[in-house]
Amino acid sequence: MRNIGEAARASGLTVSALRWYDGAGVLVPAAVDPVTGYRRYTAEQIRAARLIAGLRRVGMPVAEIAEAVRDLGRPGLIRKRIDAHRDRLEAGIVDARRELLRLHTLLDLEENLMTRVTLSGTDLTAALAAVRFAATGPIPGAPFPGGILFETGDGVLTLVTTDRYRLAVASAPATIEGPPARQYLPLAFVDELRLIGSGPLTLDVTPNVVRTESAGRELRTEPLDVEFPDYRRLIGPSGDGTRRVTVTPDQVRRLLTGAPEVRREHDGAVYPVAILALDPDGGLRLAAEDEWAADAGTHVAVNREFLLQAVDAGGPGQLQLDLDGPVQPLTIRIAGDDSRFSLLMPVRA
Repeated sequence: MRNIGEAARASGLTVSALRWYDGAGVLVPAAVDPVTGYRRYTAEQIRAARLIAGLRRVGMPVAEIAEAVRDLGRPGLIRKRIDAHRDRLEAGIVDARRELLRLHTLLDLEENLMTRVTLSGTDLTAALAAVRFAATGPIPGAPFPGGILFETGDGVLTLVTTDRYRLAVASAPATIEGPPARQYLPLAFVDELRLIGSGPLTLDVTPNVVRTESAGRELRTEPLDVEFPDYRRLIGPSGDGTRRVTVTPDQVRRLLTGAPEVRREHDGAVYPVAILALDPDGGLRLAAEDEWAADAGTHVAVNREFLLQAVDAGGPGQLQLDLDGPVQPLTIRIAGDDSRFSLLMPVRA
């Protein structure tokens, strides 16, 4: 029998550690003097204390150390516990290295004013398809050249484009590293991005260059020097008089097929118009030109071709059309999906 000081020297544990493991019920001394309170340890308990000291140094949890002490006479079980703990440590080292690398990358991004956007190629392609119809090439006299705004947010990449007559917005989930970024990119670069594939890709965004690489192919472009308007102000909340109707793309196409053609002219160009209204049951219908002229306040007229393009960009599911009056944009949303929508500017009677 050894006293606590001798047990400490023989095991590699401190006296205070032996007292702690006694209190925790992990290693209770064989005898305690009722008068002095001195603890006494057997040779078997010294072996247990040495095991505890080793397991403690490698960070094994106390609960598992206690189980290992109970298994002291079965070395095979102790080996399994040690191997399982080693595997956890090795996995933790891999995770720690990955996190340290991410932190180094984040510091590099901030020092170089670069934002890294990582997302699925499939998600990016879907978002681009949802807005591309509303982007046109450079137009003489237009406030800005054709392109698409790329804007980073909290875990999301938002794409926005407008040609003054329509506006489209689509978002995709993404991992964003570095400072917030807002760059207006040319259509030629955007159209190449749509062909880059479905796998994961990374966009590196700086004030002067935007680049990506996927499957060994690199794309890069210079952002356009454009002050893109705050599209959130253009959207605004729906008015109190909003009339919402749910339709499918096929229903809209059938309504437009064979409908009497109404035309308008703007800047020397003639275009067809679709005059939208609600039927008595709350469904969507097309109104005639004379009805529109007689009571424009209950109708929403938009460019017919723009409407078809917006409906096609919405995909095959149900769409929600917000008819917010004759002077408010027609809002087209995907039912149950807030990540994509478009606006069409109204045509006056």
